[in-house]
Amino acid sequence: MSPGGAGCSAGLLLTVGWLLLAGLQSSCGTNVTAIQDPSLSRDGEGEEDTTTDNNESEVVENEASLPETEEVVPNKTIVKEVEFGMCTVTCGVGVREVILTNGCPGGESKCIVRVEECRGPADCGWGKPISESLESVRLACVHTSPVNRFKYMWKLLRPDQQPVILGNDSAILEVQRDVHPLAFQCDTLDNSELVASVKFTVYTTNELQMRRSSRPDTDAVLVFVLTIGVIICVFVIFVLIFIIINWAAVKAFWGSKASTTEIHSELSSMRYKDSTSLDQSPTEIPGHEDDALSEWNE
Repeated sequence: MSPGGAGCSAGLLLTVGWLLLAGLQSSCGTNVTAIQDPSLSRDGEGEEDTTTDNNESEVVENEASLPETEEVVPNKTIVKEVEFGMCTVTCGVGVREVILTNGCPGGESKCIVRVEECRGPADCGWGKPISESLESVRLACVHTSPVNRFKYMWKLLRPDQQPVILGNDSAILEVQRDVHPLAFQCDTLDNSELVASVKFTVYTTNELQMRRSSRPDTDAVLVFVLTIGVIICVFVIFVLIFIIINWAAVKAFWGSKASTTEIHSELSSMRYKDSTSLDQSPTEIPGHEDDALSEWNE
C-alpha cells in the first residue's frame, strides 16, 4: 500500500472512534441526570398520581350521579283525561263526580276520581215543604253536607213591604199555620256569598183541606186512565205473542175462512143464475110448444 492510503484509513478509524465515544457519553449523561434529579421524577409521578386520583374521583362521582338521573327521568309519561259528571241540582249548591277517562288502574275505561261541589243559579224559585200537617209545616233551606258549613237567613215576605228577618238561623224551620197564607224565603250563605235562595208558601188550614179535597178527583181520573192504557197495551202484546207462536194455525184458520167465503160467494152466484133462468123459462116454453104443434100439423 501507499503511504497516502494508509493515512486516510487511519483518519477514518479515528473519526468513527470519536463518534462512538460521544454517543456513549451522551447516554451516560442522561442516566446520570435521571439519577441525580429524583425529585423531578417524584414530582412527575405525583402529578400523574394526582391526575389519576382526580380521574378516578370524577369517574366515581359520575357513577354515583347516574342513578339519580335515572330516578329523575320517568320511564313513561301518562296523559290523564278528566271529564265532569252532571250536577245533582239545577240551582243552588250540589255535588258532581270527576271521572277519569284515561289512565285508570286495571285498564278500566272510566273511573271516578273524586266527588266535588258544583253550583248552579242562586235563585231556586218556589220550593215544597219537606213535611206538613193541618197545624204546622216544616221548611228546609238548600244545603249540602256538612250542614253547619253554611249560614242560613230566614225571611218573612210581606207584599209591598220590606221582608222581616227571623231569628232562626238553622237549615230547618217549622211554621205554625195562620189565618192568612204566609210566604217565607231562605238564603244560603257561604262566607257571606249568596249560594241559593228558595221561597215557600204556607197555606191556611182551610186552603190545605180544599187542596187535598180537590186533588183526589184528579188523581183518581189519572190513575184510571193510566190503568186502562196499561191493560190495553198488555192485551195487545199478548195477542201479538199468541199470533207469532201459533202462526201456522192462524194462517190455516184464515185460509179456511177465505175458502168458505169463496164457496158462499159461488153458491150465491149459482143461486142467482138459477133464479134468472127460472124467470126466463116460462117465456121460452110457449115458443117450443108452438114449434112442436106446427111440425105435427105438417
